[in-house]
Amino acid sequence: MCQNLISKYNVAGPRYTSYPTVPYWDNESFSLKAWKQKLTNSFKESNTSQGISLYIHLPFCESLCTFCGCHKRITKNHSVEIPYLKSILKELDLYIQLFGEIPYLKELHLGGGTPTFYSPENLQMLLEGIFHKVHKANNYEFSFEGHPNNTKKEHLKILASFGFTRVSYGVQDYNEAVQKAIHRVQPIENVIQASQNARDLGYTSVSHDIIFGLPFQTKQHIAETIKQTKKLRPDRIAFYSYAHVPWIKGNGQRGFKDSDLPSAKEKRAMYEFGKKLLLEAGYLEIGMDHFALPTDTLYKALENKTIHRNFMGYTHSKTQVMIGLGASAISDSWTSFAQNEKGVEAYQDLVSKGIIPVFRGHVLTEEDLIVRNHILNLMCKFETSWDINETYVESLPIILEQLQETEKDGLIEILTNGIKVTEKGRPFIRNICMAFDLRLNRKKPETQLFSLTI
Repeated sequence: MCQNLISKYNVAGPRYTSYPTVPYWDNESFSLKAWKQKLTNSFKESNTSQGISLYIHLPFCESLCTFCGCHKRITKNHSVEIPYLKSILKELDLYIQLFGEIPYLKELHLGGGTPTFYSPENLQMLLEGIFHKVHKANNYEFSFEGHPNNTKKEHLKILASFGFTRVSYGVQDYNEAVQKAIHRVQPIENVIQASQNARDLGYTSVSHDIIFGLPFQTKQHIAETIKQTKKLRPDRIAFYSYAHVPWIKGNGQRGFKDSDLPSAKEKRAMYEFGKKLLLEAGYLEIGMDHFALPTDTLYKALENKTIHRNFMGYTHSKTQVMIGLGASAISDSWTSFAQNEKGVEAYQDLVSKGIIPVFRGHVLTEEDLIVRNHILNLMCKFETSWDINETYVESLPIILEQLQETEKDGLIEILTNGIKVTEKGRPFIRNICMAFDLRLNRKKPETQLFSLTI
């Protein structure tokens, strides 16, 4: 990749799991009452036709991984498990009372934190509680994030008994020096065992997360990690760029010096090299940072044009309603967003009082909804169009003006009523989406809010 393009486009920018992005939410005009109304309307429109998605945030981890940007609580005290899980079930009750009818559950994802921090028996208690309150929708997909060091066969067995078919393991990098720097030491034998256990129990999609741009990491480390990954043949691979945001996450990302990180040029070379190896191994590129085998549901969703992106990342289908349960979890009614209290104690206190525990959110304007669709199209399909009134936004001339330079650099093609991202432009998809981000462009941040795009 041309070094000039890297220098030119390596700026801070969002990853666009939502639009507007969280720093640009209009919290002043948001209220719990407005959130309930918007959510109830969306639920009534879509429950029987689409079902809903549930994301459950399980924040506890036994040790701190210094690359992690998630909301987590570090503890070895497992007595926190049951009280927290009971709060999750109580929060779900609050939403079902609001809906006034039983939801059809299309997608369920357990994230964290470390979901396998919890004992298999306690996860069983959680899931029994959930499935007493919901119906399973047709073609549901249930998934969870597993730590290779502590995902036992019993975890996998219990989750499979409730219909879980997909697991994602955080591999990051197999090099020992890199693992020590990010405080995530896990022998490859643990990854092999966890992956094989899942397959033996009938999981149809095993995913591995690999990160490039980590401290002390080199191109050779990427080659070795992908070499080992190819042997295990996961169905899906997330090949993420390390997001260095210590100004947001504090000491968690200060376990190494900035000088220990690869340069932007080295980091981009790692991605291009890794992508080449993955494509040669038979994986196909899906949106941003994701690769899948042709047999995986994510690739089939790309072919069927049902692929979607939300706060859980890329999913194989869209639901209009996504409820986030747990501390810091974010919910989406399509016309509004809401985030729960981040602190575990504050979250549990509100739930115990019978209050839906959101502390901020955003109600989307008509313009927001149009822009959101364009950004989703770009992130999922690498193209978007405005050939009908419902897809036209008044600021389109300004957007196109900003994209002129991007077209000159060969990253996009501007058509009569749309744009297409070129193969050359795919690594710069975040930058292309930023041209559509009207809220960001109208009010540039005074401090750094986002990680670098490259």
